[in-house]
Amino acid sequence: MILLLVTASILGCATMPLFMDRSSRADDIARKAGFTKEYVKAGDFTLMTYQRFNRHSDSINIYIEGDGRAWETKHRLSDDPTPSNPVALKLAAVDTADNIAYIARPGQYSLSGFPGCDSKYWSSRRFAPEVVGAFSIAIDALKEKSDTKYVQLIGYSGGGAIAVLVAARRSDIAALRSVAGNLNTHAWCAYHHVSQLDGSMDPINVARQVARIPQRHFVGPRDKIVPCAIAESFVKMEGDKDDERISIVDGVSHNDGWQKRWKGLLSIPPS
Repeated sequence: MILLLVTASILGCATMPLFMDRSSRADDIARKAGFTKEYVKAGDFTLMTYQRFNRHSDSINIYIEGDGRAWETKHRLSDDPTPSNPVALKLAAVDTADNIAYIARPGQYSLSGFPGCDSKYWSSRRFAPEVVGAFSIAIDALKEKSDTKYVQLIGYSGGGAIAVLVAARRSDIAALRSVAGNLNTHAWCAYHHVSQLDGSMDPINVARQVARIPQRHFVGPRDKIVPCAIAESFVKMEGDKDDERISIVDGVSHNDGWQKRWKGLLSIPPS
């Protein structure tokens, strides 16, 4: 499959005021961190990325964003899932690795200012096979551009689910980290008393496939959006009965506090 890489200015404009506000905030974070912005055509999706490649090394750290502003209310889907608080981007911005990339989710930060894909891709099919396949294609493109062999995946919230599902189909993942990751979507939907994600894959079902990969899953003890039990169920399915792959981080919520702690957390080795 041929990949089309479309480079866009970090100062690019959009047509929707709310989109412009959220997009410009992300661009500002990325600019200060020395990232360039690039849209990657991957399968049926065009995914927005930020990239910083400083020098040749064996690996690249790739951050995957959370679900963003997927819902306006518990019962009303958003018209635009672009995050107001791009946590994964903020983590990537403080990472000092030689090669770093950030990948937004389908519909986020679209090139036109409109999502550009069906809203089911930030609702019931957010973890569909075609979404996971698109991320794998984008990762191939980023590896080629950075001339790296291995990938360290970091996924925030729903991006943690994508990271696990991508890792299950690849052989080049050197490490897997999640931050407040949704690693068991069936249990997560039950916890929130919402419909199951029909058409999506569940990370818990590939836990044993990725068990060989070094991992670290960071959770907040007071996280009410993705409670600790979600990560605990995942690592137990992998065979980690003592939760050695989980790090409990005090003083954070689901959305806040991670950036300040991230440099220190990155120094904790995957198990």
